[in-house]
Amino acid sequence: MNFFGYKRSDGRAGIRNHVLILPTCACGSETARIVASQVRGAVNIIFNTGCSDVQANTDLSQKILTGFACNPNVFGVVIIGLGCETVPHAKLREKIQSMTSKPVVSFGIQEEGGTLKTIEKAVRAARDLAAEAALQQKELCDISELLLGIECGGSDATSGIASNPAVGNLSDKLIDLGASTLMSESIEWIGGEHVLAKRAATPELHNKIIKICADYEAHLKAAGQDCRAGQPTPGNKFGGLSTIDEKSLGCIRKGGTRPIVEVLNQAERPTKRGAIVMDTAGYDISSVTSMAAAGCNAIIFTTGRGTPTGNAIVPVFKVTANAQTFSWMEDNLDADLSGIISGKLTIDAAGDLLLKKIFDVCNGRLTKAEAYGFSDVAVDHVCRFV
Repeated sequence: MNFFGYKRSDGRAGIRNHVLILPTCACGSETARIVASQVRGAVNIIFNTGCSDVQANTDLSQKILTGFACNPNVFGVVIIGLGCETVPHAKLREKIQSMTSKPVVSFGIQEEGGTLKTIEKAVRAARDLAAEAALQQKELCDISELLLGIECGGSDATSGIASNPAVGNLSDKLIDLGASTLMSESIEWIGGEHVLAKRAATPELHNKIIKICADYEAHLKAAGQDCRAGQPTPGNKFGGLSTIDEKSLGCIRKGGTRPIVEVLNQAERPTKRGAIVMDTAGYDISSVTSMAAAGCNAIIFTTGRGTPTGNAIVPVFKVTANAQTFSWMEDNLDADLSGIISGKLTIDAAGDLLLKKIFDVCNGRLTKAEAYGFSDVAVDHVCRFV
């Protein structure tokens, strides 16, 4: 199977062709938003960090920002900096240019003489990039260029028995066709990590999965915390999930059954093809952020309670198997899998349905969050004050 996408010079393929207006820090976010609003084909992200931080958090922020810029769905980048942040716009521009041949320009608000002068220059630059992007034609791309992120949020009792297994079936089908999938949220492996680790292709990967969960629990314990205080969430409990073990055993099913070929750190770009997992926080928006930074060109998101979330760079396709949730939140959800619960739809048939819908998204169909212009970004801090 193939899809029509935008081939990049590094060999990857985008399913969108965005001009990204990228702030270096929170102080540049509003200016970036205004610039993007003036140029058709431009998108922006709101960044909540980027300054006055410890080195580990700065490193993660830079990994996220450069990952966004290098995502295959991005044609070119306009960086908006303030001028006194930890990593100024010129350095971020140089770093991105060392990683990709995409066109990248940058401006500093303090250097340009304020917001209005920066907007004027940045809008002109973004307009020129958008004009170039419009000339790029879609080409037939091999399915191996699809990296599908897999996420869940607002889980309920239907998630683990219906929507997650259906997405797991989709993952297996895609991998068998030559694509790759990426599942994250390692806190939601806890209690089921021994099951997930059995899928590891090597003993080293098996042990790494187990160690990720053990280290996270030890980290929280050293800070006087317990992940079970926040997991399951109040919404999960209302939806019928009683323990983190029960939630995790349902969550990991969305990753399918194929051998895990790589275990990534947060926002790290994969080096292999197949079933991949990433060590991220349990907050769904920060996990989606990290998967977008890792280069996913599409994301599928299962939910039981419902969610409006979306990402400016990567289409987020949301599914539920809860009929009441789909009826109530149809404006936000892209697929109804409640037939699994009612017995009208098998898991395998649901996987086939999702496969067709994901290919539609790859070929240009907008997800609902995309049509609304939703852009949710959250960066989980490596180091926290407690």
